[in-house]
Amino acid sequence: MTPDDINTGARTVAHLAAYFAERKEIAREMLATLRASERGFFTPSEDEAVRRLLVSYTLARNALLDLVLSLRTATDVPAELRPGAFLVGYAAAVLLVDGARFLRDAVHRRPIVRRKLNEAEPHFGIPAGTYEAVQKSLTSPKHAWHLYHARQFFTDYEADLRTAAAGDPALTACLQVIESQQQTLDVAPMRYARARLRVRVGRGVRRLRDDLLGQAIYGVQKLASCLVSDVSTRPGHRPGLPTAVAAQLRDLARPGDVFVTRKEHAATNYFLPGFWPHAALYLGDAPALAGLGIDAHEHVVPRWSQLLAPPGAEPSRVLEALKDGVRIRSVESPLGSDAVTLLRPRLEREAIAAALARGLFHEGKPYDFDFDFSRSDRLVCTEVVYRSYEGIGDVRFELTRRAGRWTLSAEDLLAMALERRHFEPVAVYAPRHADELATGPAADDALRATCASREGS
Repeated sequence: MTPDDINTGARTVAHLAAYFAERKEIAREMLATLRASERGFFTPSEDEAVRRLLVSYTLARNALLDLVLSLRTATDVPAELRPGAFLVGYAAAVLLVDGARFLRDAVHRRPIVRRKLNEAEPHFGIPAGTYEAVQKSLTSPKHAWHLYHARQFFTDYEADLRTAAAGDPALTACLQVIESQQQTLDVAPMRYARARLRVRVGRGVRRLRDDLLGQAIYGVQKLASCLVSDVSTRPGHRPGLPTAVAAQLRDLARPGDVFVTRKEHAATNYFLPGFWPHAALYLGDAPALAGLGIDAHEHVVPRWSQLLAPPGAEPSRVLEALKDGVRIRSVESPLGSDAVTLLRPRLEREAIAAALARGLFHEGKPYDFDFDFSRSDRLVCTEVVYRSYEGIGDVRFELTRRAGRWTLSAEDLLAMALERRHFEPVAVYAPRHADELATGPAADDALRATCASREGS
C-alpha cells in the first residue's frame, strides 16, 4: 500500500458519501410517490425506478467493499500509513452500514418493494435475494464485533487520528464522513457482548494484540471479507500479468487503443455483465501525444503535467474511470489485471488525436455509480471510450437499455471489435483460455471463447 492508494481511497469515500446523500433524496422522493403497495403491483415506470435504486445501491456498495478489501490485512500496511488506512477503511465501513440501514428504514414496511429489491437483475450480475442478504449483514453479531474494534479505536485515539489527518484534505473528508455517520453504528452494549462470546478471535488478531491500530484495520478488513462471502472473492489475491505478457502489451499499444480488462476475485466484477467488466483508454507517453499534435490543445494543456512521468517511472498513461473518478493513470493500472484485451480504433491518426483530446476534457469527473449514459458530469469506464470516440469519423455506438438505463458494456465494445465495427482486436491474454498472448486470428478465437464463458463473470 502506498500514499497514492490512501489518497485514492479517501477520494472514493468522499465521493460516495456525497453520492449516497444524493441517492437518499432521490429514493425518498421516489418512494413518496410510489403507489405499488396500495395497488398491489408495479407499473413499468415504477418497476424501472426501483430497479435503478437497486443497481445504484449495489454498484456503490460493491465499490466500498472493494475499497476496504484493498486494505488487505493490517500486517500488509506500512506502519506510517496505518492511520490513513484506518480512516479510509473505517469511513467506508460507516457508509456501508449507513446505506444498508437507510434502505431498511425506507422499505422495511413495504413488503412489495422488498420483494422487488430481492429480484435478480441479470444485466448487472445482481443475484436474487440481494436486499435480504444486505439486511442480514446488519444483524450479524460477527459483523458487529469486527466493527467494535474499529469504533473503539476511533473513540480512544480520535485526537491522534485528527493530528495524522491534519493538512490532508482527503483524509479530513474521511473524518467528516465518520463524524456525520458514526451514529449509525450505535448498537446496544449487550449485542457486542453476545457477539464477543460468539466470535472466535483468529490468529490474525492475536498476532496484533500489541498493536491496537492493527487490530482496528484488521477488524474493518475482516468485516468486508464477511460481507462478500456470498461471491467468489479472494482478499489475498493480487492481480497481475506475467512480466513477458505485460512487456508485449506495452510494445503493441498505440495512443487511442483501448484496454479491456478483468481482475479475478474482485467484488466489483459482480455488478457488470460478462467476463470482461472494465475498459481504459490508452494515451501513450508525452512524446507520443506531442507527436499527435495535441500537446497544445485546450483540453490537454491544463493536464500536461499529469502526462509527464517522473524520471525512472513508467512513462505511458491511460485515461481511466475507477471508483475514485476519471483520472490520468499509469498504464500499470490496466496492466495490473489477470486478463487483458487490447483493441484498436479503425481510424486515421488525425481522428485518433481528436478523440484523445476530447476524452481528456472529462478528466477529473467523478465515477457514475448510476451507470447512466444520459448524463456526462459523471462517467463509467466504458463511457470514457464512448465520449471520446462517438461521432469521430463515422464511429457510432449502439447503446443497450439495461435496468432502465442506456449503457455500453465492455463486452459491447468487444462485440464491435469482433465484427470489425470501428474497432479490431490486437491482442488477448486470458489464462483461462490461453497460456500466452494471442494476436492476429488467434486473438479473435480467444476473445470469442471468453465472451462465450459468461458463467465465470
